[in-house]
Amino acid sequence: MKQRLKSYFSSQVIDAFLPVFATLAALLVGAFMLLALGANPFVAYGALIQGAFGSVNSIADTLVRATPLLFVGLGICIAFRGGVTNIGGEGQFVAGALCATMVGLSFPDGPALLIVLLALLAGALGGAIWGGIPGLLKAHFNVNEILSTIMMNQIAVQGMNFLLLGPLIDPIQLQRASRIPQTTRLSAAFDLPRLVPTRLHLGTLIAVVMAVLVYLLLWRTTLGYRIRAVGLNREAARYAGINVPRHIALALALSGALAGLAGAVQVFGVNFRMFTDGSATGFTGSAGFHGIVAALFGQLHPLGTIPAAFFFGGLLVGANRMQRAVQVPAALIVTLNGLVVVFVVSTELWRQQRARRRMAEQAAAQLAEHEEAPEPGETVGQEGSV
Repeated sequence: MKQRLKSYFSSQVIDAFLPVFATLAALLVGAFMLLALGANPFVAYGALIQGAFGSVNSIADTLVRATPLLFVGLGICIAFRGGVTNIGGEGQFVAGALCATMVGLSFPDGPALLIVLLALLAGALGGAIWGGIPGLLKAHFNVNEILSTIMMNQIAVQGMNFLLLGPLIDPIQLQRASRIPQTTRLSAAFDLPRLVPTRLHLGTLIAVVMAVLVYLLLWRTTLGYRIRAVGLNREAARYAGINVPRHIALALALSGALAGLAGAVQVFGVNFRMFTDGSATGFTGSAGFHGIVAALFGQLHPLGTIPAAFFFGGLLVGANRMQRAVQVPAALIVTLNGLVVVFVVSTELWRQQRARRRMAEQAAAQLAEHEEAPEPGETVGQEGSV
């Protein structure tokens, strides 16, 4: 029994550090790529660390970059725990940002606190609707949620492009030949409070609070238990009386709500307006996709996603400093991020295989102990024998 417990805890420790090992492996491969480009890996990675954590402003920038990743990652945790895959974080991010922006533009002279609260709620609602549509399609028509969420990304982008070139465009841009697709700057009274003189804003604290609330939702409420039950085994959940379609749709709606909240916070805490370059990435910074990796890095646990988002925020911020320091192509930075994604996802799949193997071994050991145990009334040895 003691040997089994020792083996169990050692396996848990290994599983907890698998994302760290995956990141180190990705950085090792990246080091060889840097050498192939004629750059010193030690100088490059030193610049990366310095750019991400080398000063108060650097740490603040890392936290600001990590904030949308944390919001999206929390949504991914809910979706994955509910047994569905949300690849639509980009579209939900954009939908939430548009809804929040329209609230800010509609009431430019309204009470700041009230308008900001309404804008954040509108952002969450917009993301929930954008995530809930694929959820309903999955729940009632068994439409593959990966395809539907990706398609919703494209619809959100094209809707954003239309609105920012038409109904929501800054009136000043209408008088210029360039016509930059952006809204007017929101009222300065609506800006989220900042830690002067850095760019760190209140949205980061909101994201951390939401991480705690998502943890409580998933592991301390009946609703969270039902979502996780549906994710673990839909047939068993249905047999237990849980409305499976409802909780599938709800998981994707809640996931979208957090991504939409990320978009609202991005507008009111960082950009103070909506803009587009024709793609989602120009506004989101690929937070919808990076958030997936942050959630996987955090073992799909809301609290684990907090340091994971902080790490990836640092990686994204430091990569810019590294590029300037060693003069490597921007494509290498994208490749390095991609390597981390591949290694982290691979280790997550390996972790799941290890978990299934451990469960099978535990079941076999319990069966063996049951077969070896003496039946009631059976004598052991010579004592008590007739």
